[in-house]
Amino acid sequence: MTEDSTVPGLFLPATTTTDHDTVHADVAVLPVGAFEQHGPYLPLATDTLIATAIAAAIGQHHKIFQLPAVTFGCSHEHAAFPGTISLSPATLAAVVADVSTSLAQQGITALIVVNGHGGNYVLGNVVQQANADGPMRVGLYPSREDWTEARRAAGISSSNYDDMHAGELETSILLASHPAYIRDGWHTADHAASDRRYLPTLGIDAYTTSGVIGYPSKADADKGHAVLSHLGQAARNLIALLTK
Repeated sequence: MTEDSTVPGLFLPATTTTDHDTVHADVAVLPVGAFEQHGPYLPLATDTLIATAIAAAIGQHHKIFQLPAVTFGCSHEHAAFPGTISLSPATLAAVVADVSTSLAQQGITALIVVNGHGGNYVLGNVVQQANADGPMRVGLYPSREDWTEARRAAGISSSNYDDMHAGELETSILLASHPAYIRDGWHTADHAASDRRYLPTLGIDAYTTSGVIGYPSKADADKGHAVLSHLGQAARNLIALLTK
Protein backbone atom coordinates (compact mmCIF):
# COMPACT_ATOMS: atom_id res chain seq x y z
CA MET A 1 0.00 0.00 0.00
CA THR A 2 1.31 3.44 -0.87
CA GLU A 3 1.57 6.24 1.65
CA ASP A 4 -1.99 7.51 1.60
CA SER A 5 -4.27 8.39 4.50
CA THR A 6 -7.40 8.50 2.33
CA VAL A 7 -7.51 5.13 0.57
CA PRO A 8 -10.97 4.81 -1.06
CA GLY A 9 -13.27 2.35 0.67
CA LEU A 10 -11.60 2.56 4.07
CA PHE A 11 -13.62 4.16 6.86
CA LEU A 12 -10.62 4.66 9.16
CA PRO A 13 -7.38 6.22 7.91
CA ALA A 14 -4.70 3.73 6.88
CA THR A 15 -1.85 6.00 7.98
CA THR A 16 1.12 4.58 9.87
CA THR A 17 3.53 6.49 12.09
CA THR A 18 6.20 6.24 9.40
CA ASP A 19 4.08 7.97 6.75
CA HIS A 20 6.13 11.10 7.31
CA ASP A 21 4.55 13.39 4.72
CA THR A 22 1.06 12.59 6.01
CA VAL A 23 1.56 12.84 9.76
CA HIS A 24 3.51 16.08 9.23
CA ALA A 25 1.10 17.59 6.71
CA ASP A 26 0.40 21.28 7.06
CA VAL A 27 -3.26 20.66 7.85
CA ALA A 28 -5.00 17.99 9.94
CA VAL A 29 -8.67 17.21 9.29
CA LEU A 30 -10.94 15.97 12.08
CA PRO A 31 -14.41 14.69 11.11
CA VAL A 32 -17.02 15.18 13.83
CA GLY A 33 -20.33 13.40 13.42
CA ALA A 34 -23.11 12.13 15.65
CA PHE A 35 -24.94 8.95 16.56
CA GLU A 36 -28.59 9.83 16.18
CA GLN A 37 -31.76 8.76 14.44
CA HIS A 38 -32.10 9.43 10.73
CA GLY A 39 -35.49 7.84 10.24
CA PRO A 40 -36.09 4.17 9.43
CA TYR A 41 -33.85 4.09 6.34
CA LEU A 42 -30.58 5.85 7.16
CA PRO A 43 -28.26 4.63 9.93
CA LEU A 44 -27.67 6.22 13.32
CA ALA A 45 -24.11 6.84 12.15
CA THR A 46 -25.21 8.95 9.14
CA ASP A 47 -23.58 12.20 10.27
CA THR A 48 -20.31 10.45 11.06
CA LEU A 49 -20.28 8.71 7.68
CA ILE A 50 -20.93 12.04 5.95
CA ALA A 51 -18.24 13.91 7.88
CA THR A 52 -15.76 11.17 7.07
CA ALA A 53 -16.73 11.18 3.38
CA ILE A 54 -16.16 14.94 3.24
CA ALA A 55 -12.78 14.59 4.94
CA ALA A 56 -11.81 11.89 2.44
CA ALA A 57 -12.94 14.16 -0.42
CA ILE A 58 -10.70 16.93 0.91
CA GLY A 59 -7.85 14.42 0.98
CA GLN A 60 -8.39 13.63 -2.69
CA HIS A 61 -7.54 17.24 -3.58
CA HIS A 62 -5.18 18.41 -0.82
CA LYS A 63 -2.37 16.93 1.24
CA ILE A 64 -3.81 16.48 4.72
CA PHE A 65 -3.43 14.40 7.86
CA GLN A 66 -6.90 12.84 8.07
CA LEU A 67 -7.89 11.83 11.58
CA PRO A 68 -10.49 9.26 12.60
CA ALA A 69 -13.94 10.65 13.32
CA VAL A 70 -15.45 11.68 16.61
CA THR A 71 -18.55 9.49 16.35
CA PHE A 72 -20.77 11.14 18.97
CA GLY A 73 -22.07 14.69 19.01
CA CYS A 74 -24.71 16.90 20.62
CA SER A 75 -27.93 15.19 19.54
CA HIS A 76 -30.24 16.07 22.40
CA GLU A 77 -33.00 17.25 20.05
CA HIS A 78 -33.28 13.65 18.81
CA ALA A 79 -33.46 12.06 22.27
CA ALA A 80 -37.05 10.87 21.83
CA PHE A 81 -35.91 8.40 19.16
CA PRO A 82 -34.31 5.14 20.37
CA GLY A 83 -30.63 4.64 19.64
CA THR A 84 -29.66 8.30 19.81
CA ILE A 85 -26.60 8.95 21.99
CA SER A 86 -25.39 12.42 22.95
CA LEU A 87 -22.35 14.10 24.41
CA SER A 88 -22.70 17.29 26.40
CA PRO A 89 -21.43 20.40 24.60
CA ALA A 90 -18.68 20.68 27.21
CA THR A 91 -17.50 17.13 26.52
CA LEU A 92 -17.45 17.59 22.75
CA ALA A 93 -15.59 20.88 23.14
CA ALA A 94 -13.04 19.22 25.42
CA VAL A 95 -12.44 16.35 22.98
CA VAL A 96 -11.76 18.71 20.08
CA ALA A 97 -9.55 20.92 22.26
CA ASP A 98 -7.53 17.90 23.41
CA VAL A 99 -7.05 16.74 19.82
CA SER A 100 -5.89 20.24 18.89
CA THR A 101 -3.40 20.27 21.76
CA SER A 102 -1.99 16.89 20.76
CA LEU A 103 -1.56 18.03 17.16
CA ALA A 104 0.13 21.27 18.25
CA GLN A 105 2.60 19.30 20.34
CA GLN A 106 3.65 17.52 17.13
CA GLY A 107 4.17 20.78 15.29
CA ILE A 108 0.94 20.84 13.28
CA THR A 109 -0.46 24.35 13.31
CA ALA A 110 -3.68 24.09 11.30
CA LEU A 111 -6.80 21.99 11.84
CA ILE A 112 -10.05 21.72 9.92
CA VAL A 113 -13.00 20.39 11.90
CA VAL A 114 -15.44 18.82 9.44
CA ASN A 115 -18.83 18.96 11.10
CA GLY A 116 -21.44 16.47 9.90
CA HIS A 117 -24.21 17.40 12.37
CA GLY A 118 -25.97 20.76 12.48
CA GLY A 119 -26.69 20.39 16.19
CA ASN A 120 -23.00 20.55 17.11
CA TYR A 121 -23.34 24.30 17.68
CA VAL A 122 -20.55 24.33 20.25
CA LEU A 123 -17.95 23.66 17.56
CA GLY A 124 -18.31 27.26 16.38
CA ASN A 125 -17.32 28.47 19.85
CA VAL A 126 -14.45 25.97 20.01
CA VAL A 127 -13.03 27.30 16.74
CA GLN A 128 -13.42 30.93 17.80
CA GLN A 129 -11.64 30.31 21.09
CA ALA A 130 -8.84 28.31 19.49
CA ASN A 131 -8.08 31.09 17.04
CA ALA A 132 -8.09 33.71 19.80
CA ASP A 133 -6.09 31.83 22.42
CA GLY A 134 -3.53 29.50 20.90
CA PRO A 135 -0.97 28.76 18.20
CA MET A 136 -3.32 26.37 16.41
CA ARG A 137 -5.30 27.89 13.53
CA VAL A 138 -8.65 26.10 13.34
CA GLY A 139 -11.40 26.19 10.72
CA LEU A 140 -14.93 24.80 10.77
CA TYR A 141 -16.14 23.23 7.52
CA PRO A 142 -18.49 23.17 5.66
CA SER A 143 -20.13 26.50 6.46
CA ARG A 144 -23.80 27.13 5.70
CA GLU A 145 -22.67 28.91 2.54
CA ASP A 146 -20.47 25.96 1.55
CA TRP A 147 -23.45 23.63 1.85
CA THR A 148 -25.63 25.97 -0.21
CA GLU A 149 -23.01 26.16 -2.95
CA ALA A 150 -22.53 22.38 -2.91
CA ARG A 151 -26.27 21.82 -3.28
CA ARG A 152 -26.32 24.19 -6.24
CA ALA A 153 -23.30 22.54 -7.86
CA ALA A 154 -24.96 19.12 -7.52
CA GLY A 155 -28.34 20.18 -8.87
CA ILE A 156 -30.08 19.59 -5.54
CA SER A 157 -33.35 21.50 -5.64
CA SER A 158 -34.20 21.52 -1.94
CA SER A 159 -32.78 24.10 0.47
CA ASN A 160 -30.67 23.68 3.60
CA TYR A 161 -33.70 24.61 5.70
CA ASP A 162 -36.41 22.56 4.03
CA ASP A 163 -34.20 19.50 3.57
CA MET A 164 -32.96 19.42 7.15
CA HIS A 165 -32.64 15.79 8.17
CA ALA A 166 -32.35 12.44 6.36
CA GLY A 167 -33.47 14.13 3.14
CA GLU A 168 -32.21 14.68 -0.38
CA LEU A 169 -28.72 15.85 0.59
CA GLU A 170 -27.84 13.28 3.23
CA THR A 171 -29.36 10.38 1.33
CA SER A 172 -27.50 11.40 -1.83
CA ILE A 173 -24.17 11.54 -0.01
CA LEU A 174 -24.69 8.08 1.50
CA LEU A 175 -25.78 6.67 -1.87
CA ALA A 176 -22.49 7.93 -3.26
CA SER A 177 -20.18 7.01 -0.39
CA HIS A 178 -21.77 4.24 1.72
CA PRO A 179 -24.79 2.76 -0.12
CA ALA A 180 -24.72 -0.47 1.89
CA TYR A 181 -25.89 1.47 4.94
CA ILE A 182 -29.18 2.57 3.36
CA ARG A 183 -32.32 0.47 3.78
CA ASP A 184 -35.18 0.20 1.33
CA GLY A 185 -38.07 2.63 1.74
CA TRP A 186 -36.32 5.98 1.49
CA HIS A 187 -37.98 6.72 -1.87
CA THR A 188 -41.34 7.30 -0.11
CA ALA A 189 -40.14 8.90 3.14
CA ASP A 190 -40.56 12.63 2.30
CA HIS A 191 -41.84 14.83 5.10
CA ALA A 192 -42.18 18.63 5.23
CA ALA A 193 -42.13 20.77 8.38
CA SER A 194 -41.56 24.34 7.33
CA ASP A 195 -42.15 26.05 10.70
CA ARG A 196 -39.77 24.61 13.29
CA ARG A 197 -39.10 27.67 15.41
CA TYR A 198 -39.34 25.78 18.71
CA LEU A 199 -37.31 22.73 17.73
CA PRO A 200 -34.49 23.29 20.29
CA THR A 201 -37.15 23.43 23.03
CA LEU A 202 -39.52 20.71 21.88
CA GLY A 203 -37.18 18.34 20.03
CA ILE A 204 -37.45 17.14 16.46
CA ASP A 205 -40.19 14.65 17.37
CA ALA A 206 -42.60 17.59 17.66
CA TYR A 207 -42.27 18.07 13.90
CA THR A 208 -41.87 14.55 12.51
CA THR A 209 -42.99 11.11 13.62
CA SER A 210 -40.59 9.30 11.28
CA GLY A 211 -37.52 11.38 12.09
CA VAL A 212 -37.27 12.64 8.50
CA ILE A 213 -37.59 16.30 7.53
CA GLY A 214 -36.81 16.67 3.86
CA TYR A 215 -37.07 14.99 0.49
CA PRO A 216 -35.09 11.76 0.26
CA SER A 217 -37.17 10.72 -2.78
CA LYS A 218 -35.15 13.24 -4.82
CA ALA A 219 -31.80 11.71 -3.85
CA ASP A 220 -29.40 9.90 -6.16
CA ALA A 221 -25.75 8.89 -6.09
CA ASP A 222 -24.70 11.32 -8.82
CA LYS A 223 -25.82 14.24 -6.66
CA GLY A 224 -23.89 12.81 -3.74
CA HIS A 225 -20.71 12.45 -5.79
CA ALA A 226 -21.10 16.03 -7.04
CA VAL A 227 -21.56 17.37 -3.49
CA LEU A 228 -18.46 15.57 -2.23
CA SER A 229 -16.38 16.63 -5.23
CA HIS A 230 -17.41 20.26 -4.75
CA LEU A 231 -16.71 20.25 -1.01
CA GLY A 232 -13.39 18.48 -1.48
CA GLN A 233 -12.17 21.11 -3.91
CA ALA A 234 -13.76 24.14 -2.20
CA ALA A 235 -11.84 23.43 1.02
CA ARG A 236 -8.83 25.03 -0.67
CA ASN A 237 -10.09 28.47 0.37
CA LEU A 238 -10.12 27.55 4.06
CA ILE A 239 -6.80 25.73 3.80
CA ALA A 240 -5.24 28.84 2.30
CA LEU A 241 -6.52 30.96 5.18
CA LEU A 242 -5.24 28.54 7.79
CA THR A 243 -1.78 28.08 6.29
CA LYS A 244 -0.87 31.53 4.96
